[in-house]
This record gives sequence, structure tokens and C-alpha cells, in this order.
Amino acid sequence: MTETSTVYSIVLALLFAVAAGLVGSFALMKRMILGADVISHVALPGLGLAFLWHFNPLLGGGAALFLGTLLIWQLQKKESFSTEVAIGVVFAGSVAIGAALTPKEDLVEVFFGKFEQISGFTFLVGVMAVAVIVYFILRFKSALILNLFSPELAAATGIKLNRLNLLFLLAFSLTVLIGLRFMGALLAGALIIIPAATGRRLADSIWMFLFASTLASVLAVGIGFLLNAFVFRNIGLAPTIVMVSTLLFCLSLIRSRT
Repeated sequence: MTETSTVYSIVLALLFAVAAGLVGSFALMKRMILGADVISHVALPGLGLAFLWHFNPLLGGGAALFLGTLLIWQLQKKESFSTEVAIGVVFAGSVAIGAALTPKEDLVEVFFGKFEQISGFTFLVGVMAVAVIVYFILRFKSALILNLFSPELAAATGIKLNRLNLLFLLAFSLTVLIGLRFMGALLAGALIIIPAATGRRLADSIWMFLFASTLASVLAVGIGFLLNAFVFRNIGLAPTIVMVSTLLFCLSLIRSRT
């Protein structure tokens, strides 16, 4: 059971990497790539309450992310608020509330995560969540791209932009939620940000961009697990994965773009 649970955890982490690579690609094109880091902090109040009242942290983090996402969506619908401003407002409040609620002894786990074995049920829920994210990105890829380059044309073709933006924000937040368990609130967004930047350096088309970002994300997680198990045993898993991802980005800089 122990070995099976460990395998579940590793596979779910790799699946999270797939979702992070796809979502991060569109987040970069929407110029909200830093939103990944910010939105992961929106989970802090829920995580703080979970540790304070001793219930499943993912339930608390998920509830906080959902409410924060709806608030961001409502704010960005107002003409005076851009997505960056809306995310910034929610971020500042979330960090303050989360810091106030989280017991000091649990701060490290909240910020940097903790690799734990998971049950078969948790694994299945995670797989379904990743499947929903991947389906959304592939199903609405054309609409998302059209909305990026010409929102007016997208609206004229019948695309409901407000609903599309909400769905993307929810997919974004769901991706962060899957990564919270082993990456923590501080670093969960890093696996959305860095592989997307790496993929952008290597790709010349949308499909290649999606593929390169996803591959960079999966490699970062896979190599991170191996290094953490056999080399950097005294370093947390999340920092190891982020260091590998950063190294892959640095290697991508070698490629000259014409």
C-alpha cells in the first residue's frame, strides 16, 4: 500500500506538470504569467484555517482559490481594473489574512509544500482535475487565441468573453490547487511560470509552444524527484523542482532566435 501510494503521488505530480505547462503557455500569452505566483498565494487564508482547525488543507486552499478567482473575475470586468490590478488587490489581502491565520509551526509546509503519499481516491480526483484542465485548454484553444489577439473579433464570432475568461481563471486556479500539496503556496506558481518561459524560447508555433512548455514542466518534475531522492536529500522537493526548471530555462537561452 505504501509503495502504491508513493507511485500515486509521483504520477499525480507529473500530471500536474502537464496541466501547468498547458495553462502556463496561455497565461504567458495573456501576459498574466506572474498571476500564477500571485494566485497561488490566494490559497493562504484557506490553508491557514485548515491548519488552524485541523482539516484537509486542500479543501481550505480550494475554497479560498475559488472565492478569490470569482473576486478577481468580478474586478477585471470593471473597466477601471485590469487583470493585473485585480489579482494584486486579492493577493495583498490574501497574504495578510493567511499570515495572520496560519500557525507558525506550519508556515514552512504552507509555503513550500510537503511530499506525501496519497490514497487511491485522492489520486483519482487529481487525475479527473487534470483531465478537465487539459480538455478545456485543447477544446477552447482557438477561442483563447482569438481572444488574445482580437477580443472584438472573438465577440463578433459569438464567443462569450466573460465566460471564457472565468473558465480560464478557474482552470488556472485548479492547476495551482493540484500543485499545492507538494509545491506549497510559495512555489506552486513557479511550475506555471518558468516552463512557459522556456517553451516560448524554443517554439516557433502555438502547438510547439504548448508541447515545449509541457515537456519542460514534466522534465523539471521528473528530474526534480530523482535529484531529491538520490542527490539533494536534505533539500525540499519543491525547491529542487524549481531549481531544475530554472536550469532548463537557462539552457534554453543558448538557442538563438532569428
